[in-house]
Amino acid sequence: MTTHTEARAVRLGLRANLAQFSLLVLVNALVGGMLGQERTVLPLLADDVFHLSAYTAALTYILAFGSTKAMTNFVAGTLSDRYGRKPVLVAGWLIALPVPAMLAWGPSWGWIVAANVLLGVNQGLTWSTTVIMKIDLAGPERRGLAMGLNEAAGYGAVAATAMATGAIAEHAGLRPEPFLLGAAYLVLALGLSVFAVRETREHARAEAALHPVQAVAERELTTGQIARRTSFGDRALSAASQAGMVNNLNDALAWGIFPLLFAAHGLSVAQIGALAALYPAVWGAGQLVTGWWSDHIGRKHLITAGMLLQAAAIALVAEGTTFPAWAVAQALLGLGTALVYPTLLAVIGDVAHPAWRARAVGVYRLWRDGGFAVGALLAGVLADAYGLTTAIWTVAALTAASGVTVAVRMYETRPAIP
Repeated sequence: MTTHTEARAVRLGLRANLAQFSLLVLVNALVGGMLGQERTVLPLLADDVFHLSAYTAALTYILAFGSTKAMTNFVAGTLSDRYGRKPVLVAGWLIALPVPAMLAWGPSWGWIVAANVLLGVNQGLTWSTTVIMKIDLAGPERRGLAMGLNEAAGYGAVAATAMATGAIAEHAGLRPEPFLLGAAYLVLALGLSVFAVRETREHARAEAALHPVQAVAERELTTGQIARRTSFGDRALSAASQAGMVNNLNDALAWGIFPLLFAAHGLSVAQIGALAALYPAVWGAGQLVTGWWSDHIGRKHLITAGMLLQAAAIALVAEGTTFPAWAVAQALLGLGTALVYPTLLAVIGDVAHPAWRARAVGVYRLWRDGGFAVGALLAGVLADAYGLTTAIWTVAALTAASGVTVAVRMYETRPAIP
């Protein structure tokens, strides 16, 4: 048990932990890069190389990725509380070692799906632990800023890598060259995680020790109780969980369906890569501001506005037929997601007690990344039955409904700033 003396010895805050925090930002950029290597290339591989005619079949890699990542997120929180953050982070990178080779040289679509199962485990373990570690280090006053920096690094790298792999594929082909970039990311990230990252669990214990009376009761919560509270019981936590799920549901659409729509209208691989990169680029850069902004004006209204803006942007994609129209839509989608993404994580950090915060983050990310699987299945079935445009309009409507749910159900969670 952490004593008051130990709690005082561990310093909370971004400035006090700047070196480790910055290192974790870099590691999370490499996490995002592993995902970014797929954003442009895999939808085109399904069509051009493996000749999958049904959208539902083509999106199986997103279904495999999302369902595996969602379940791993839940486990990552529990493992981080039990064994520490760093061992979970390192394990996530070790599991990813075969992924670039499987994507680059896999002889059948089954190899691509299997690679995405491993990638889902990798992303669930590594992204979850970098989130938890940054929350540990930042303390309560700059939680939104910390999450903004974390997510900006991750999705900025998604964007840069999507653009880079699109350019590589335009000149060298869809395989294997684009995936060699992911292999370089993997080696660097594993080295940093093993030799430079330090454990942060004592920071969470130190924060919990500042509230010793409450902490006794909070430590006695079971994982099942935490899951129920995060999913259904607490109005802010449950509203955040459903909004996170719908956010990644529409991200699955952007990942798997948008490139096929753009290709059907005659866009080149380089143009598709530029559009695939624009959305996460705006998303990533915007979070540098929106996380900090939520620390000052609150969480709820930013989340509501972001979900409604996403809905409008998806509708614009459905209506568009040209590169400029889709570029505007992708930028608006990125802005809406930037308003939502770090702010939802900040809500979880605001409400969840340090004694069970890692597990609450895991439950939230279970719901959020389950949206990848739901989105891939829903978009694929609707696209096969009614066409791409109907699938896109349906997701736009669901995203708008999610924003209304946040407005009605969520209460403001930002801690009072003295």
